[in-house]
Amino acid sequence: MSFYLHCEASSCGVWTREIRYNNMFVFSLYRVMKIILFVCCFLSAVCCFAQEGGSNMYVPHPLKISPKNSEIGIFLGGSYYTGDLNPAGHFNRFTKPAVGLLYRVNFNPRLSAKAIASYGSIEGDDAFSDNAASRNRNLSFKSQLMEFAVEGEFNFLSFATGSKKLAVSSPYVFGGIAVFHFRPQGFYGNHWYDLQPLGTEGQGTSFSGEKTYSLTQFSIPFGVGLKINTAKRVCIALEWGLRKTFTDYLDDVSGKYVDPTLLAAEKGSAAAALADKSLTKQGGNDTGRQRGNSFTNDWYYFAGVMITFKLKGREGECDIPH
Repeated sequence: MSFYLHCEASSCGVWTREIRYNNMFVFSLYRVMKIILFVCCFLSAVCCFAQEGGSNMYVPHPLKISPKNSEIGIFLGGSYYTGDLNPAGHFNRFTKPAVGLLYRVNFNPRLSAKAIASYGSIEGDDAFSDNAASRNRNLSFKSQLMEFAVEGEFNFLSFATGSKKLAVSSPYVFGGIAVFHFRPQGFYGNHWYDLQPLGTEGQGTSFSGEKTYSLTQFSIPFGVGLKINTAKRVCIALEWGLRKTFTDYLDDVSGKYVDPTLLAAEKGSAAAALADKSLTKQGGNDTGRQRGNSFTNDWYYFAGVMITFKLKGREGECDIPH
């Protein structure tokens, strides 16, 4: 019912634009899921082949956590997001450099867990959209992104850094929980403004019931990767990780336009200017019209290379977890 009322209150042009946003997001998510499904099927086939060809394959057993089974390392790669200002873009112009530090514990050659602190940035800009309505909306943003995640890993093949007895490389999948901090900013008058305090969609104002969104939130990280043994104590992993969030405000765009006069009175002229940067406005005012797609939350991603170094343990300690 709420969807029907929302559509009835919107103009025909806004309704068409919202349909396009939903279709673009669904298509983008569909492509991502197809990639993940293909990778999982491929990894399963590799594992079956390896098991058939290796009757003496190592069978993992639980072990005690010790330095010999732990690794520290760095992450180098990129970060990006998908949302209202980048609805279907993966690895495009909005992908920015990212770095991280990690600690991994290997419970056995199949199961591992890692804690990783990552830093990157995300951004989006309507000016580069293929959609005419989005280009006319003319919004843009950038945000720093800091994340701390704890993740479990499953290796499809028995793998241990530096081992000559197990697989040289192994694909893997991972999942876990993360807490992240972001700070969307918008550009106006040769200056970058923090958007959350401005309440560009009326958040935290006396004339709106919208609450101010939190800049620190939880997400669910998951993804795929490939580990490769390169030296006695060195492992290189290629990884692509998706982050499901529970907010639609990574880009500060979600709901409807509010009255610019009321917003300027409470938050200042910069808030009103950044809230509505449309190139053309119907009737000179967009108040009440849809500003973003409030039916889907934003996602962010990290992709890149991890280089880890196995820590030295006590003398005589077994080199392979078992």
